[in-house]
Amino acid sequence: MTVPPLQTPGRETFWQIGHVQEILFYFFAAMALLTFSWGVYRRFTRYTRGAEDWFDRTDNIVSRVVEATKIVATNEKQFNRDLYGGLMHTFIMWGFLTLLIGTIIIGIDIDLWQKALGNEPFLSGAFYLSYSLVMDAMGLLFVVGVGMAIYRRYWVRNERLWGKHTSTEDTLFVWTLFLLGVGGYVVEGLRILGDGAGSTSMPEYEIVSFVGWFTARSFQAAGVSPSLAADVYVAVWWSHALLAFAFIALIPFAKPFHMISSFANVVTRDEKAGKRLPSVPAALDAETGAASIDHFSWKEMLDQDACTKCGRCSSVCPAKASGRNLDPRDVILDLKQYRENLEAGGDERTIVADGGSSVIQAETMESCMSCMACMDACPVEIEHLKSFTRMNRELTDAGEIQPSMQEVFQNVMQKGNTFGDPNRKRGDWADDVEVDVPDAREQEVEYLWYVGDYPSFDDRNKKVARSLATILDAADVSFGILFDDEKYDGNDIRRVGEEFLYIELAGHHVESFEDCEFEKIVCTDPHSYNTIKNEYPEVDFEEFADDPVMPFDYEDTWNEDGEIDVYHWTQVVEELVPQLGLSGNELDYTVTYHDPCHLGRYNDEYEAPRELVKATGCELHEMPRNRDDSFCCGGGGGGLWMELEEESKPSEERLREALEDTEAGHGIEKFVVACPMCMTMYEDGRKTGGYEDDIEIVDVAELVVEAIGESETAGL
Repeated sequence: MTVPPLQTPGRETFWQIGHVQEILFYFFAAMALLTFSWGVYRRFTRYTRGAEDWFDRTDNIVSRVVEATKIVATNEKQFNRDLYGGLMHTFIMWGFLTLLIGTIIIGIDIDLWQKALGNEPFLSGAFYLSYSLVMDAMGLLFVVGVGMAIYRRYWVRNERLWGKHTSTEDTLFVWTLFLLGVGGYVVEGLRILGDGAGSTSMPEYEIVSFVGWFTARSFQAAGVSPSLAADVYVAVWWSHALLAFAFIALIPFAKPFHMISSFANVVTRDEKAGKRLPSVPAALDAETGAASIDHFSWKEMLDQDACTKCGRCSSVCPAKASGRNLDPRDVILDLKQYRENLEAGGDERTIVADGGSSVIQAETMESCMSCMACMDACPVEIEHLKSFTRMNRELTDAGEIQPSMQEVFQNVMQKGNTFGDPNRKRGDWADDVEVDVPDAREQEVEYLWYVGDYPSFDDRNKKVARSLATILDAADVSFGILFDDEKYDGNDIRRVGEEFLYIELAGHHVESFEDCEFEKIVCTDPHSYNTIKNEYPEVDFEEFADDPVMPFDYEDTWNEDGEIDVYHWTQVVEELVPQLGLSGNELDYTVTYHDPCHLGRYNDEYEAPRELVKATGCELHEMPRNRDDSFCCGGGGGGLWMELEEESKPSEERLREALEDTEAGHGIEKFVVACPMCMTMYEDGRKTGGYEDDIEIVDVAELVVEAIGESETAGL
């Protein structure tokens, strides 16, 4: 068939397509869009059957959407730790969106501007040339991005992209995208070549469609004549169109739905997720666990649908790296798979239990260190710890916890601390330091110092408490402690699932705080710092006021007169460096510093400890995994008290990294921490890993007290 070329820059959208075929095209397009709309409606109405979420996730909806758009548009979380992945996803996303917008422009031009309003096409002339250039360029980026994905998945076989939930669907998705991208250029190339039928050459203005022009020239070089290109064009055009319609129709029913669910997930995210856990109703019989899949909130269901199986969470999980029975991606996808099987008529199963045919094994939840590495790495803001906490509460309510953990609960209930020692001895560590440690219950102080369990009862960490007391005294800071009115803060037992004991502890401390006169709270332990700062204010103590089990008698709620300022001690002491007289030349150790999860990832404090280390004169060398990429010591989430099967201890791996992967290597003399739990785990790892002669574990406070020449005063 011979068709004369257009003289004005532009193109006929339904070139070579007859009126009957055009009607069929609109029919298939309508069916695809109706199927898509029905599927999306069905998916989102499913969320209405989920339990109510603990937090209001639709407040300030405009600012939420704006912020989510920025996060998604910049791909900032995709670039985190993975430049290749960030570029790949950016190319795919922006290429796809540009092609989508370009298709919408064509629809507006044909159906609204021309057919409905009777105007001449606006997709012509200079606008057409600009349009063609942009579409070809962004379409090429799309194809390159998909090609990068195929290369990484099937040629390099990136380990984190493969797992128990890898399926044929994943393969079909990526290859469909590739065929859509390449197919578009094949259609364009045939059109450009065929548009020259009956003339001496192809329309020269089409050279702006540089990829399509190259494709047309390639066909021409392969012996395809303009007339042949025009003849086969219709079949290729329909193949491309039908594949596109099938893709659109299947989006709500397959992996491509993440394009919608992930954006919704980012919009409804809780910026404090993980660092604060959901509270529970005052009614002791209220359902807060995971007795059935129906008890998961709509946001937890959305989390499951938003998962793209990218494996970023798996690749940074210290539990998985240590050989524990946990893969955070699999937990989320196992729950999703079970929910979908139930909806398809499958049998009900126990959600989480010790053994049996439960969806999630108790050992899996016990393996979690609550380090938040999975949440930090997730590009679609899945809040793993919310679902994990729900299942931990179910295990705790059912009594399916390790004996060692039960002993900790018993110690806290009976003695007020995790060690099981008489709580009246909590302040005995102060007897061995040559400074006065005031009682905050008896005098007004600037800083109410919450010391914590390990600095109070553990012999190794008592040195940290004595060092900090000496530092505060040397800086002439007004501080005091609660002595036996201080109890365990509750952070980690809450993450193991013991919610009501946590609330009792929080209520006790809020009452104790109100009986004291102070300006700020300072904590030794990042775990205490996190829960007092981020979680105590979330507890509605009034809700429990009339409860016979946990009655609270207090005058004011936590936030009524403004939120209390809570600090980790490094943040306070960093400001006191001038008062301490440090010149930055006192010590000459070569050291590395480990970021505690609850100080770093939980609360974004990375610099204060480092500034203190530098202020002492130590030469600081960073480990490859530092700041928000830090590798957990293994003590969080109850790991300090549990016995778990693992191939290697996280603490041993971290010490190996310090000695072998850090620039200074075996020249590192001291491994510096700023967390009592980290101190305990690394002292243990130093022994079990055979590093006792290679490196020393010290707290930042011990370096500072040595630098100011007060080690003897601190009893070190």
